[in-house]
Amino acid sequence: MSSFQLNLNPLKEPLGFIKVLEWIASIFSFATCGGFKGKTEIQVTCPSSTDNKTVTATFGYPFRLNEASFQTPQGVNVCQVDWKRHVLIGDYSSSAQFYVTFAVFVFLYCIAALLLYVGYMNLYRDSRKLPMADFVVTLIATFLWLVSTSAWAKALTDIKIATGHNIVQELGPCNNGVTCHFGSVTSMGSLNVSVIFGFLNMILWGGNAWFVYKETSLHSPSNTSTSHSQGVVSPPSVM
Repeated sequence: MSSFQLNLNPLKEPLGFIKVLEWIASIFSFATCGGFKGKTEIQVTCPSSTDNKTVTATFGYPFRLNEASFQTPQGVNVCQVDWKRHVLIGDYSSSAQFYVTFAVFVFLYCIAALLLYVGYMNLYRDSRKLPMADFVVTLIATFLWLVSTSAWAKALTDIKIATGHNIVQELGPCNNGVTCHFGSVTSMGSLNVSVIFGFLNMILWGGNAWFVYKETSLHSPSNTSTSHSQGVVSPPSVM
C-alpha cells in the first residue's frame, strides 16, 4: 500500500466536494434528532377546586413515550391522583434510533472516504475494487436514507399527535371527574429540520452516485489499457 500523501485537490472536484457536504448534512441529521428534549403540559382542575394545576410529561430521544410519565409541580398531590402512573402513548424508538444510528454510520464513512480521497487518491484510481465498493455503498446509502427518513417522518407525525391535544382524551383521570385542558407542547422545529436533512442527504448521495460511478470500471472499462495505448508509438506507414 502506498504511503499517505496529502492532496486537497480532490476536494475541489465533485467527488470530494459532495462528500464534504454529505459529511456536514449527516451531522445535522443525527444532532437535530438525537439531541431533542421536550415536554407536554396539561392544565388540571379538580372537582372540589377552581384552581388550575399543571402536570407535565417530559420526553425526548429515542421517543419511548410510553415511559414518559406525568409529573406534578414539586411533588404536589393534584386531585388525589398518582400522575406518575399515567404516561404518554406510543413507542417510536425503532424509527428514531434507526435514523440516528444510520446517520452516525454515514458520518464515519464520510470521514474514511475523505481520508482516502485526500491521502490515497492515486491508489483509489489505480484500483478497480475501491471505486466499485464506493459506488455500491453510495447506492445502498441513498436507498437507506430514503427508508430511514420516511420511517422517521411518519414517526414524527405520530409523536406530534401523541403529545398534542389528543392526549387529554387518553388520560384516565381526565375522563373520571377531573377537568383537563391541553396546555402546550415544546416546538418540534428541530425534528422537522432533521427530516429535511434526511431527504437532503438522500439527494446528495443519489447525485454523488454518478460521480462515483465515473471512477469505476463500469464507466471506463480499462484505465490501464488506455494509459498503455497512449505510450505506444504507432509504426510509420510504408510508402
